Amino acid sequence: MHKNDAIVRVRYAETDQMGVVHHGNYYTWFEVARAEFFNSLGYTYKQLEDDGVILPLTESFCEYIKPAKYFDEIIIRTKIEFMKGVRLTFGYEVIRKEDDVLLARGKTSHAFVDKSLKPIKIKKVNRKIWDMLEQCVS
Repeated sequence: MHKNDAIVRVRYAETDQMGVVHHGNYYTWFEVARAEFFNSLGYTYKQLEDDGVILPLTESFCEYIKPAKYFDEIIIRTKIEFMKGVRLTFGYEVIRKEDDVLLARGKTSHAFVDKSLKPIKIKKVNRKIWDMLEQCVS
């Protein structure tokens, strides 16, 4: 199993008047964390797309446990929870770095598709990508 930690600092623009992060920003952090997950494998999201594979979002979920606040340093711990056929699910834990408190957890599900948005069985289309990701599944 492979996990990767992406770190972001909460920006003022991501918060409301009380200094609490708006819920929609967690999904942006999930996207940042997915890209960093691929980078940690030595294979960028851009390379994936250059190889003709796109991962559109099919489902998303986030459970908000405690608020993230302005200027917090946040760890987004990312792992692959499920991969089969044309489907891939990432799991995320959002942790405040200062005290290791779990702030949120979430999931995003994706489909492997080609550039025409036709679903593809990545194991058959690009075995290298399949093998790389399969080793990461928790």
